[in-house]
Amino acid sequence: MNKVDLVGLANMRMPYGKYEGKLLIEIPEAYYVWYRQKGFPKGKLGDQLGVMLEIKINGLEDLIYPLIKK
Repeated sequence: MNKVDLVGLANMRMPYGKYEGKLLIEIPEAYYVWYRQKGFPKGKLGDQLGVMLEIKINGLEDLIYPLIKK
């Protein structure tokens, strides 16, 4: 994953569901765990959700916050 990918991840908003419109970093870890059990969607969004779960599990959220565009 390169810097452009991380900036995109930091600014990605959930396109549907319970957390529609929220930045992925704002979504609770428990939702990602549930979603993984259900099966992440295929494609870029699914990849981003999987990466965000790993970021949250490993406590790396502080690396994402500075990349959010105001």
